[in-house]
Amino acid sequence: MFPIMTQETASEADVPAPRQRPDLLGIAYLGTIGIVMLAWICGLVWAAIAFFSWLVS
Repeated sequence: MFPIMTQETASEADVPAPRQRPDLLGIAYLGTIGIVMLAWICGLVWAAIAFFSWLVS
């Protein structure tokens, strides 16, 4: 009814090899997101400083 799994069949199973190099595309995406977030936060800080400077003067 059920096929018997032999040692030969078990050793032929595809086992994915561990990655040897970093995922460069992922690193590029993360770097891009980090730079955009940093620019966005700097823009918000600059806008807040400009607004409060205008408000005080």
